[in-house]
Amino acid sequence: MSVLEEDLRPNWATVAAGCVAIAVVSAALLPWPIAVASTVLGGLMIAGADVDARTFLLPDVVTWGTAACGILAAAALNQVNPWLAGGAAFSRALVTALVLASLRWCYARLKECEGLGFGDVKLAAAVGAWLPLKAIPLCFGLAAGGALMTVLFARLRGETIDASMKIPFGAFLCPALWLVFYASVLPP
Repeated sequence: MSVLEEDLRPNWATVAAGCVAIAVVSAALLPWPIAVASTVLGGLMIAGADVDARTFLLPDVVTWGTAACGILAAAALNQVNPWLAGGAAFSRALVTALVLASLRWCYARLKECEGLGFGDVKLAAAVGAWLPLKAIPLCFGLAAGGALMTVLFARLRGETIDASMKIPFGAFLCPALWLVFYASVLPP
C-alpha cells in the first residue's frame, strides 16, 4: 500500500475549525502565553490525528514539529530559568521516545511483527517535551483507553476483532496530549 504525499496532508478545514475552538477555550481560561502554546499544540495534534486516522502514518512535520515546539514552549514559558526548562523538556522527550522505542522493539521481537510505528515513537518524544513527568503516564493511559473503547465499540457493532486489526494509535495519542497539557496548565 503506497501512501501519496497528498494523503499525508491534513484536512485544512478541520484543522482551522479545531484551532479556532481550541483558541477560544484556551484564551478563555489560560494566561495568554500559555493559551498561544495550547493553540499551537492543539493545531498540530488535530493535524496529526486527522492524518493518522486516515493513513496509519504520522507526518514527520507533525511529530518532530510538535517535539521542537514543546521544547521551545517550555523554555519560553519559564521566565525564571528558560535554559533549564528547555533542557528538562528535551530530556523528557528523549527518555519518553526511548521507552516507547524499547517497547516497540520488544514487541517486534516477541511477536515477529510491528506493533507500533516509528511515528508513534516520535510522537512520544513530543509527549515528553510538552508534559511534566508525572503527566506522561496519564497521557498514554488516556490514549490507550480511547483506543480500547474504539475496539470495544467495533466489536459491539459486529466487526471482527483479531490480531491483524490495525489501530491508528496516534489518532488517540494526539488528542490525549493536548487534553493532558491543557489540564496540567489550568490555573487552580
